[in-house]
Amino acid sequence: MSSENYQFFATTPLGMETLLAQELEQMGAPSVKMVRAGAHFNGKLEIALRACLWSRIASRILLPLKTFRAENPDQLYAGVRSIHWSDHLTCNDTLAVDFSTSKSKITHSHYGALKVKDAIVDQFRTLQGSRPSVDPVRPSVRINVYLSNDEATVSLDLSGDSLHKRGYRQEGVAAPLKENLAAALLQTAGWPKDPSFAFLDPMCGSGTLPIEAAWMAAHRAPGMTRTYFGFTGWQGHVPTLWKRLLEEARDLEIKDRKKLPRIVGYDQDFRVVRAALENVEKAGLRGLVHIEKRDVSACERIADQGLLLVNPPYGERLGEVEALKPLYKGLGDLLKQKFKGWEGYIFTGSPDLAKVIGLKAARRHVLFNGPIECRLLRYELY
Repeated sequence: MSSENYQFFATTPLGMETLLAQELEQMGAPSVKMVRAGAHFNGKLEIALRACLWSRIASRILLPLKTFRAENPDQLYAGVRSIHWSDHLTCNDTLAVDFSTSKSKITHSHYGALKVKDAIVDQFRTLQGSRPSVDPVRPSVRINVYLSNDEATVSLDLSGDSLHKRGYRQEGVAAPLKENLAAALLQTAGWPKDPSFAFLDPMCGSGTLPIEAAWMAAHRAPGMTRTYFGFTGWQGHVPTLWKRLLEEARDLEIKDRKKLPRIVGYDQDFRVVRAALENVEKAGLRGLVHIEKRDVSACERIADQGLLLVNPPYGERLGEVEALKPLYKGLGDLLKQKFKGWEGYIFTGSPDLAKVIGLKAARRHVLFNGPIECRLLRYELY
């Protein structure tokens, strides 16, 4: 199976499609075609596994199995049942179904998912007398169904869980910034540069930006810390191929700390600083990423040149926006007074707060943080 050519689809949040396409091309994926919230590409199984291991930008890597009309539940059921499911899982395996629908007659995603599951287990029961069971958390095989304009595309989710989950973040700690969005901000800002070019996040929260910055500088594969992928329980999985890709990734990682830049995160809340330190430890970055409790106004430059990138709160409601104005003015003052010669970037979802910074943005990049349209603002600091 590893020598076959497949069509794949990588999903990503809105605004990150160009970065995703560039990343896939750099990995050697042929025929990359960018679309809204993702990119199509083709190739052998190796390129999809490489994307699962190395993509900092993708959310999921899908292997489409079949596309068909599904104007009603019976058509959906028949289309799913026509796929040879024993090529992909056994009756002793577990499965989960993710179903999303838009502009279609089947409007209820939970009902759609149940219909898909029924078609698969009924096929097994008919042919083999027993059926796979459902595991919504860590199934052997995760099936993704996208219904758009009454056309269903059924895919295997090779990632199994969103690729932004790198494996270093504590469960249950709310994150304002997903890891793949953090990586997108860093890539847009041109990170990493040479080792003398430092990185500072003066409001680092649970440490996502400093950790992603360190992994990018060290050329560490973002999938290395994950303990679960969707392809490992699939019947088409080639363990020797995956083992080779992991070994290759370990060899490519820069181990010499002298070749890596200074990376620092500050936050004024000792609880999130503690969470950030734990995440740094889990990410294998002790001694490489420095996290410290410090107020924004007390930040100092840590090198002659570097990148200061910050994701301050945006304020969802009017009163919050007013309360945040002094913080944004303080960030502008900090950049002007202490970071000459650096590159400054502020990521915000509030145009009103952006005006308070008091600096003219040299560039603006539109990216989405969940449903919020945000701007990554670049400031040239002379």
